[in-house]
Amino acid sequence: MKKWFTLGLTGMLMGCATQSELPVNTTATQSLPPTMYDYTITSPQGATLNLSKLALAISDADIILVGEWHGHPGAHLMQAQLFAELYRQNPNMALSMEQFTRDKQPLLDQYLAGEVGEQTLIKEGNAWPNYISDYRPLVELAKQNDLDVIAANAPKPIVRCIGREGADYLDRLPSNERKWVADDLTLTTDAYQEKFKASMHHGDEAKTQRQFAAQTAWDDTMAESMVNYLAKHPGKQIIHVAGRFHVAEGLGTASRIKARNPELNVVMVTPVTEQSNIAEDAPDYRVNVMPLPKGYASKDKMMAAMKSISGRNKELKCYTKLDK
Repeated sequence: MKKWFTLGLTGMLMGCATQSELPVNTTATQSLPPTMYDYTITSPQGATLNLSKLALAISDADIILVGEWHGHPGAHLMQAQLFAELYRQNPNMALSMEQFTRDKQPLLDQYLAGEVGEQTLIKEGNAWPNYISDYRPLVELAKQNDLDVIAANAPKPIVRCIGREGADYLDRLPSNERKWVADDLTLTTDAYQEKFKASMHHGDEAKTQRQFAAQTAWDDTMAESMVNYLAKHPGKQIIHVAGRFHVAEGLGTASRIKARNPELNVVMVTPVTEQSNIAEDAPDYRVNVMPLPKGYASKDKMMAAMKSISGRNKELKCYTKLDK
């Protein structure tokens, strides 16, 4: 029964893929306007690929990093379809996710084993608000085919405390919490840090350094989680889903993976739009999608929203030296 379900699910996903991959100017789609579910794929050299050819081109990768704009329907559809196609050609896979943190790995394992239900996973696992629409398809594909799912990320409260206190905050953590973050953070100046600094606009260098320490805590932890998994499960192929900034051009998570194990073959699959592309010589496979709607029409509204987000840290409780 499970095999039948797998083939059926894969078939449905691939059926969707065929429609999604048609360029909008083909005869088959001339009568249909493009939607936010549509996408096309190009190689780093600019060749147009369908989903099957993409999966074949990256079949020898140890880790496939698939970026996303969180909540973009086309990007999430492509992730699920690519996962299904990769599994079809190589069942020896694992799914790694930014959206679950290391401390929730036991709960995630319980869910995959059928010991707890989805609502328990969502509530106690601190699942993202868009879990049901965007990440459920990935987890369910893994569950139905007995694949491991790696809760790869660092817990958000710890990362926020790093952003507020700096990288030295890790020295204050109790030993049982310290293991939820990578052993080492990449704090030396590199292309990723330069890109991060260029995106900051407040002009406070010390604050930016703390915020970058928090940013790379995510990347280093996700990288370490995958490298450690492959050390225990040689021969597995990992597909990892994460935000576009972590993936694009191999500057973030990929560089942290290679620093830990240079022998691993890491491939990036990155969503792009005409307005938000990547460097022409970047090694990424590009998924061309329709841009998301503009979040704010006025700068005042945007600044108010950003202020509200930064205000979350007012109630944040971080360990002091006395706590330890």
